[in-house]
Amino acid sequence: MQIDLNCDLGEGVGNDEAIMPFITSANIACGFHAGDEFIMRETIRLAKRFNVNVGAHPSWEDRENFGRKEMNLLAEEAEKIVFYQIELLAKIAKEENVLMTHVKPHGALYNQSARDKDLAKAIARAIRRGEVSSPKLFTKPLILVGLAGSKLVEAGNNLGLQVAQEGFPDRGYRSDGTLMERNQNGAIIESPDKVANHAIELIKNGILFGDKVVHVDTLCLHGDHPHAAENAKLLRNVLEKNGVQIIELK
Repeated sequence: MQIDLNCDLGEGVGNDEAIMPFITSANIACGFHAGDEFIMRETIRLAKRFNVNVGAHPSWEDRENFGRKEMNLLAEEAEKIVFYQIELLAKIAKEENVLMTHVKPHGALYNQSARDKDLAKAIARAIRRGEVSSPKLFTKPLILVGLAGSKLVEAGNNLGLQVAQEGFPDRGYRSDGTLMERNQNGAIIESPDKVANHAIELIKNGILFGDKVVHVDTLCLHGDHPHAAENAKLLRNVLEKNGVQIIELK
C-alpha cells in the first residue's frame, strides 16, 4: 500500500516546521483565507528544506472566516480568483527554484466544489488555464487534489487533469461519503490515536461515496488542528509500521 500525506500550511498557525518532516505534500495558503506573500515564500523554503511537494491552496476571499464561509460567485469569477492564487504561488515558487506540483482548494471552496458541478469545472479550468497560459511557470502538469468521489475529482478527470482522491483521517464522514459539518458532533477527530486508526481504515477500505467504494491517493492533516504536529508524527509512524509506503504525489 502507498499513500501521500499532505497538510494545509502557510496559514500563520505557527507549527509548520514541526509538521513538515512527516509529510510529503504541503498545500500553501495563497493569501485569500490566510497567509501573505512573505509567509508563502517562507513556507516554500521550508518545504524545499524537507523535500516536500509544494501546492497551491486557493480559497474564497474570506480572511474573516478563514475561508469557511460559502459564497456564490459566477463560475467565471470563481475561475479567475482560483487562477490568480495558483499563478501567484507558482511565481513565488519559481523564484525559489521550486516546482509547484498540485492544487487543492480550501475550506468552503473545497466543500462546495465537491458537490457543485459548475464550480468544480471552474476550478479545473483554472488549473488547465495555468498550464496553457504560463508554460514557463508550470513545466509539468498540475495535480488536482479533491475529496474522494466528488464532483471536483470528476471535473478534473473530464478535463484530462491528473487527479488525486483525498481522504481526511482527522475528520468525520457522513454516510454518503461527504465530510460532516464542523459544528456537528464527531466532525473533528481530536485524539491522535483515533486519527491514526482512521487513516489505516481509509487506506485499507477506501470511502463509500454513494454506491461506490473510492480508494484514496492522499491523506490530509489540517495544520490548524489542535494536535496537528502530534498527529503528523504519530500517523507517519503508524502507517510505516503497518507496511504503508509514504510517497509523494507524482
